Amino acid sequence: MEQSSGMSFGRKFLYSLANMSAAVSGQAVGAWLLYFYVDTVKLPVTLYGLGMVLYSVWNALNDPLAGHISDRTRTRWGRRIPYIAILSLPLAVSFALVWTPPAGLGGWALFAYFIGILFIFDTLFTFVILNSTALFPEMYPSLRERAQVSALRQIVAIVGLVMAMALPPVLYTSLGWPLTGTILAVVIGLGLYLSLLGSRERPEARGGEALALGPALRNTFANRSFVTFVFGSLFAQFTFVVLPASMPLFVKYVLRVPDSQMTLVFLSVFGSAFIMLFAWQKVTTAIGARQAMRLSLVLFALGLIPFMFITSLTAMLVTGALVGVGLAGLMMLIDVLISDVIDEDQLKTGTRREGMYFGVHGFVIRLGIALQGVVMSAVLEWGGYIPDVVQSPQAVLAIRMLMTIVPWVALALSFIAITLYPLHGRRLARVKEEIARLAAGTGTSAG
Repeated sequence: MEQSSGMSFGRKFLYSLANMSAAVSGQAVGAWLLYFYVDTVKLPVTLYGLGMVLYSVWNALNDPLAGHISDRTRTRWGRRIPYIAILSLPLAVSFALVWTPPAGLGGWALFAYFIGILFIFDTLFTFVILNSTALFPEMYPSLRERAQVSALRQIVAIVGLVMAMALPPVLYTSLGWPLTGTILAVVIGLGLYLSLLGSRERPEARGGEALALGPALRNTFANRSFVTFVFGSLFAQFTFVVLPASMPLFVKYVLRVPDSQMTLVFLSVFGSAFIMLFAWQKVTTAIGARQAMRLSLVLFALGLIPFMFITSLTAMLVTGALVGVGLAGLMMLIDVLISDVIDEDQLKTGTRREGMYFGVHGFVIRLGIALQGVVMSAVLEWGGYIPDVVQSPQAVLAIRMLMTIVPWVALALSFIAITLYPLHGRRLARVKEEIARLAAGTGTSAG
């Protein structure tokens, strides 16, 4: 029988609020950084591009590094919670400072501020959010609770995404960017500190000798369950960046409706996903995480079919709602699957390594962001896309391909990887039984 965390629904909800803070901060930077630094404070676009290249490299490298440091941390308060408690305030302050460059800066001086504050923000973001996420498998050992809490985390993340997209245009026009950044920083900090009220570390999870960096990386990449999972996640999350990046082009050049209608399109997708998260929680508990993941990949792919032929905003909104059905499952199940991988790894290594696994996973999916840029550029180049003109039939076809064929290929590769994922059925049941014995103090870890 699987363990129960014994946590009330209220504490589960409080823990989940950290994901809202992660969504607000991550999405605000992703959506508004270019507009603010290039259009508002006039950082030359070439320097902005250079800064983002440097930032992307650091953003990828610091995930496994932070995860390894966290796994090796030993304090009387635990491994994860001290990072969240100590660094959440600096994280919120650094987020506010992203939107508050000193007056009069320009050129290389503004670039130095831009890259410096971005590195500080991202380092703090990684340490806080990675450690909060690393608590998830430890706190919730059963599939039922993991499905429930993962759904809660994604529900509040959707709220955070909407806040990050909708609030800045309302706030900065009347209050300015510094105050806008400060208001969002308060929301971020409040969510993180409230999440501590729902967080706890299990004393038995701190046991075992932490691995050095070399053996930790070797064990991680030698784990077949993790390798198949991470490739499935990489290709699924590749679609998460291709579709939002392609959707404005689809709305503008295929549907030929005003850019302002993008808000309705995103609301149709995330509104549907918000509702369907409750259904996916029950589906996952009933058929298991691997089968639910494969089902969500199929439904997500099917939901994209209308993008090959739709020509109206109404059809786009209906299609967006269909896409949200499969998207909700993918959003929820990634953390559930990696949690099972971490459980199995504990039996092999004798120590829990959530930090390393979430960190390496974060590093690998950054490749999806880089791959997105290469693939989109190649497809648009093939189509003869030219900005701000009526597109040729081949360019329109290229945009439709970015919404259908490109994600279909990625989703098919993800489906194959998840099909090869070995941690299900009797094998997973044995892992759960052994983990339960370890937690009860009646078992030993397998080397």
